[in-house]
Amino acid sequence: MGLILVPTPLGNLRDITLRALDVLRDCDLIVAEDTRVARKLLAALGLPAKTLWSYREQNAEAVTAGILERARTQTVAVVTDAGMPGISDPGQDLVRAARAEAIAVEVLPGASAFVCAAVLSGFDLRGFSFEGFVSRRKGERERAFSAALARGTASVWYEAPARIDATLETLASIAPDARVFVARELTKLHEQQISGTAAAVLAQLPQPPRGEFVLVIESVAPSIVEPEEGAIDREVDRALAAGASVPQIARDLARRGFGSRADLYRRASSRRS
Repeated sequence: MGLILVPTPLGNLRDITLRALDVLRDCDLIVAEDTRVARKLLAALGLPAKTLWSYREQNAEAVTAGILERARTQTVAVVTDAGMPGISDPGQDLVRAARAEAIAVEVLPGASAFVCAAVLSGFDLRGFSFEGFVSRRKGERERAFSAALARGTASVWYEAPARIDATLETLASIAPDARVFVARELTKLHEQQISGTAAAVLAQLPQPPRGEFVLVIESVAPSIVEPEEGAIDREVDRALAAGASVPQIARDLARRGFGSRADLYRRASSRRS
């Protein structure tokens, strides 16, 4: 009885675990991100057909109660299209709802694209963060990347093929020297691993980009600048004269180690007055 989160292969079907096979064979119901994908997976693995319910962001609110009702007395397996359920999909909401109803939840170890890509990068992973999908909006991408770089630890991101070029261009514009690693189509026939600056990686991507992408950014703690007396004001005045906005000045100088963004924002605001 209860929910069992079952990771599925990223691409290579041999990455399914023996426990995952047992659960998918013996469960009473499979809750899937896309029932068509799940049905094909069962057939490819030689498993018997099962009752399949769709559970995705668009219908999660409507079907959660029914799923939990089944899980009270039966075994319900939860799968995503590939990888670990609950990572960048609404599976985490289902787990939260089950716990609120005192329904047992179990998760099986298995494939997760961001973990594989992080390890493949070779970067220092102490304290690394998983950031999910990159924002579609340029301004939000810039802010998210800047914040991740400032933390001084590696960060891992998912991206869609239609947006990977714009994402790498954004990263190249704010951190041209940062080392990045991109994994495309992990465990699949056309898997690709690329390391270098964002611009160098972009130059090596097939066009148009196809497949699933994971981006890993190596972040180094910014060096501390000890500016001479008046240096910050000169930098602020120079940027104001060039037409930069106060938020842009605060962001750029903070990245260069001249202090916190909040302090620099206040300083630039007072110099502009």
